[in-house]
Amino acid sequence: MGLATVIENEGHFQHEMANAGTKLVVVDFTATWCPPCQRIAPFFEQLPAKFPRAVFLKVDVDRCAETAAAQGISAMPTFVFYRNRTKIDRLQGADPATLESKVRHYYGSDDAGDEDNAVAGHMDLGTFITKSECECLNEADEHPLAHALTSGGGYLASDCDEQLIINIAFNQLVKLHSVKIKGPADKGPKFVKLFINQPRTLDFDQASGNTSVQELELTPSDVEGNPVPLKFVKFQSVQNIQLFIKDNQSGGDVTQIDHLAFYGTPISTTNMGEFKRVARKKGEGH
Repeated sequence: MGLATVIENEGHFQHEMANAGTKLVVVDFTATWCPPCQRIAPFFEQLPAKFPRAVFLKVDVDRCAETAAAQGISAMPTFVFYRNRTKIDRLQGADPATLESKVRHYYGSDDAGDEDNAVAGHMDLGTFITKSECECLNEADEHPLAHALTSGGGYLASDCDEQLIINIAFNQLVKLHSVKIKGPADKGPKFVKLFINQPRTLDFDQASGNTSVQELELTPSDVEGNPVPLKFVKFQSVQNIQLFIKDNQSGGDVTQIDHLAFYGTPISTTNMGEFKRVARKKGEGH
């Protein structure tokens, strides 16, 4: 168990990509005549056993020239990372340490295993969040927003009073389907206003007064970590989302968020239709 799948042709590639769903897919674009490719091949073959929830594919660029061209491969080996048929990263060259660290980064922690299935057909958009551009107003110094963006311990807490404004920036346009705001039964958020695509982070007066895209009133069961569906039609093209958290479940002075996650799909998905067109053109010339 755990060997990479060798791709036979473009149709096979598309089939494997479609079957992967929201799993991480790592593709090794390789060539028989390329010594670095042969050097890293045994290492690549060990990865499926280490990361059983990911899909590993091998594409010989001579045998599958069409796939290599469609994916913009110019040097071997090139490793391309996908989720939901969307390219999320690439690595050129035979560098085992970097390859494994990238796989680990996009694979997510093992405790996230069930979360990928939390919302059928949508993925956790955590890998698309630009953390350097996110900010939170009224966060406690020792409990910043960064703690809430991972599920690995730590939490976000409010400082002077119970209110928080959180700005989350994505590195590409996304469609948002639902949001998960997990917190303690007493300190978890209750009333939340959502704003999208603001040029800068709102202040508390603006957040109170401005009309939001959607308002949520979270129940105790919502803050246990259950994804809350959004009005999907209003969140079709989101570059950033801001959450104004007005109060918490108990009405206390401190609001706490253990984990904040967004589910949806990136918009710049790999358009499989374009590849089919390329395939036909090739055939027309014969």
